[in-house]
Formats: sequence, C-alpha cells, structure tokens
Amino acid sequence: MAETMFAITQDELGGPEVLRGVEVGRPVPGVGEVLVRVRAAGVNPADHMYRQTGAFGAHPPFTLGWDVSGTVSAVGPGVTVLAPGDEVFGLLPFPKGAGAYAEYVVAPTRALVPKPDALTHPEAGALPLAGLTAWQSLVETAHVTSGTRVLVTGATGGVGHLAIQIAAALGAEVTALASTPNVDAARSYGAARVVDYRTTDVATVVADLDVVIDVLGGDFTATAVGVVRPGGTVVTMIPQIADSTRTAAAERGVRLAGLLVEADRLGLLELVRLVEAGRLRPTVSATYPLAEAATAHRDGGGFGKTVLLP
Repeated sequence: MAETMFAITQDELGGPEVLRGVEVGRPVPGVGEVLVRVRAAGVNPADHMYRQTGAFGAHPPFTLGWDVSGTVSAVGPGVTVLAPGDEVFGLLPFPKGAGAYAEYVVAPTRALVPKPDALTHPEAGALPLAGLTAWQSLVETAHVTSGTRVLVTGATGGVGHLAIQIAAALGAEVTALASTPNVDAARSYGAARVVDYRTTDVATVVADLDVVIDVLGGDFTATAVGVVRPGGTVVTMIPQIADSTRTAAAERGVRLAGLLVEADRLGLLELVRLVEAGRLRPTVSATYPLAEAATAHRDGGGFGKTVLLP
C-alpha cells in the first residue's frame, strides 16, 4: 500500500473555508528532485490570490504553498548535492510548483539551499518568496547600491520588512511607508525615514527618489511614478498597471517594472549570507498548525509573516 500524508487542498475557488485537510498519497521524487518533510510553510498574499481566483490559469483541486523549510527525506535519481537528513529551505517554482501546505512536498534540488543555523524552521519558512521578491526587486531589477534613495511601501509586511533590511544592508537611503502603529517597527528594520501614510500624503513629502518598491498597486503606482526622478525605477509586484500610469512613466522617463518572483538558488544564498551577517531576519508574526490553514488565511494580518507548521 502506498504511503499517505496529510495535506490541505481545495476543490473550488473561494474564501478560506474552501481549504480542507485530506489524506493523500505521499509524492515520490523524480530525477533531480528531493522529497522534503515539511517543518514550516510560509503563507503569502499569492496564496490568498490563488485560493480566491486560481491565478495564472490554475484550476482546483490543488494544494497551496511555495515557501518551505524542512528536512530532506529522500532523493531522486541524479541528486548529488543533497542527502536524506539535510535541513533545507527554499521556494518551490512559482507559480506552477505549489504544494507546501502538506506534510511532505517534492521540490527541484536546485530550488533549495541548506537552512542556516541562525534561522529556525518557521523563520526559514517565512523567508523565500518574500525575501527573493525583495532581492530580485532591489538588486537584480533596480540595481540598488550604496547611496541609492529607495522608498519601500508596505514597510512591515512580508516583502516590505525584508526589503528595508536588504536595502539598508546595501547602503541605500531608505524611506519607508507605514501606518501609524508600525512607524517604530519600520525604523527598527533600518529605515532612515518613515512616512505615516495615515497622516501624510506621500506625494507632498517625498520626491526625486531613485527607486520605489511598490507592493500596493492601483492608484499608488501612479503616485510612485510621480515621486521618482527621471531615469529612476518603480518596481511593482501588482501585475495590473493602468494604461495611464504606463503613459505617465514613459513621459517622465521612469522605468516601470512589473516583477513576479522566480525560484533562485543563488538569490537564496545571498539572503543566507545577509542572515549569517546579522543583517536580515524575517519576522514571524503568527504560527498555526497545518490543519488550521483556513484559520491562518482568515486571520492573516499585514505584519511580518504567518507560517503553517505541519
């Protein structure tokens, strides 16, 4: 009889209530793959989007979850860099490689790296998707270096709190956009200046920036284009960009880049380097047992990261 495992699945799109726990067959790693015993699975806005809309053409039934931290249980043919017992973490290929909301998941070997001792499994499970989004936005897209003037939105959310730390580690001059209760937290992550968007219109106090990291989208993307200098860059994680915003960016000579995160072993190793140097640490605001995934989705707030523990 085939071995089974507990997993969270959904047979239809909708609210958190569509998530349900089931017993399913345990996957078997193929060529270039490993089977990971999941110790922590991060919850991201992308998970909510998939659950509700089946983004990028996804159709139920499916199991959510791209962030994973755990222990290698078995390796497939051709795998030489990992072995059973290794503690690893990484990002399953986005967007088609979800499946971390389970006791076990199969992952491409090169999507994983050794988990640093400096991180617990919940912290490591919180890092990959948001951390790589921040890294790919700041370093690989906007080419942030020492002295770059950067505005980070959603300053205490999953991407934002990591982006502030990464930008600060690169020597950038970081301004953060935060709500009133989170101003002090944004400063603690390394922002030199924090704008409280509940009391201040950002367009009236910020100008001539080199880079904006936009996790808000909508009307704010247009605002971001207006506060970046000609030749500057707005990196947005929201794929829906209004034509008027694209036109304004072109007229001002602003690069408007829409980014979807990619699994990247080299990027993960850079994040590990910052972790081990004491420059980067994810905030885990809440943990839930895997069986309570629906509750985690219902309760999930905007501070740090929520993590599921199988």
